[in-house]
Amino acid sequence: MSSLQLSLLGLGALVLVVVWGFNQWTSRRSRPRQATQHTVASEPDVNAEPVLGAEAALEPTLEDDFSHLPLPERKLALDPLIDVVAVVEVDAVVSGDAALAAMPSTRRVGSKAFFAEGLSESSGEWEPLLPGRRYTGFQVGIQLANRLGPLNEIEYSEFVVKTQAFADAINGSVNFPDMLEEVARARELDQFASAHDAQLSMTLHARSAAWSPGYVQQHAARLGFVAGAIPGRMVLPAAVQGLPPVLALSFDMQAALADDPDMSAVRAIVLSLDVPQVSRSEQPFERLRHTLQTLSRDMDAVLTDGANQALSEQALDQVATELQGLYDALDARELSAGSAQARRLFS
Repeated sequence: MSSLQLSLLGLGALVLVVVWGFNQWTSRRSRPRQATQHTVASEPDVNAEPVLGAEAALEPTLEDDFSHLPLPERKLALDPLIDVVAVVEVDAVVSGDAALAAMPSTRRVGSKAFFAEGLSESSGEWEPLLPGRRYTGFQVGIQLANRLGPLNEIEYSEFVVKTQAFADAINGSVNFPDMLEEVARARELDQFASAHDAQLSMTLHARSAAWSPGYVQQHAARLGFVAGAIPGRMVLPAAVQGLPPVLALSFDMQAALADDPDMSAVRAIVLSLDVPQVSRSEQPFERLRHTLQTLSRDMDAVLTDGANQALSEQALDQVATELQGLYDALDARELSAGSAQARRLFS
């Protein structure tokens, strides 16, 4: 074999080595970033996010891992501020079992929640209907508005039918407020709620290499987020057990469900805050901002809004200022963010 042939063979081998090395480098560059192997001490060992409770149908509760947290103050379900309330009078004491048996099979009228409370014979206070109790009176109500719109005439009429059937079953008489007045009140409340509703969503996009689901989860866990019931979702729990989460973090569900999550590429995560659902005492926007800044730095990401426009610190300052005005308006209407009334109205 001539020296020229040997040189060509050597050159070819060198080219193959260079190509192989380049492919390996490219493969490593394109591989999603992985979580480190060490355990994150601050990550709570839970596997569920808040779920709807049975007593307060619109108020989430956390699993037993958070049983050390304080419980929210007990509030009556019915409130004239956000409900139509009809009083049912009875001539004789009615047992809780009989009252529960008289309730309609569905506790909703259209898109609105239907409630009933009894006046306890022993305590003289209104309470949810419970078996084994005795009641000297009742009040039944329907919510005036929620995020699906205001109470309308058809829903009010259905409310009257269900309430009258309940009253008849317990040998009671019922007094209904005027339909037109209540429907008008529902529309006014809905207009206020629509003008003061805020659900913030901000997105972090990977600048270069994508992330694996484990990489995202590890960084979020360091900030107190826990796994949610839905794959690809994490939540930051409230300081009080049973209240909605302060923040939610979500990413591609398909990536979270992949057979090999380490090879799934996540290029964006969304941080969201449902403003009326969370008390301002939790400082939710400040915590959202801190989370965004920390993840942006640690995960090499860029922050954008829902239209994929980059968000500056000045833009975040403006949002913070506007939120303070919204909180003040809700407080003035006695619908403070995070209150039981606000959580029901903005649901």
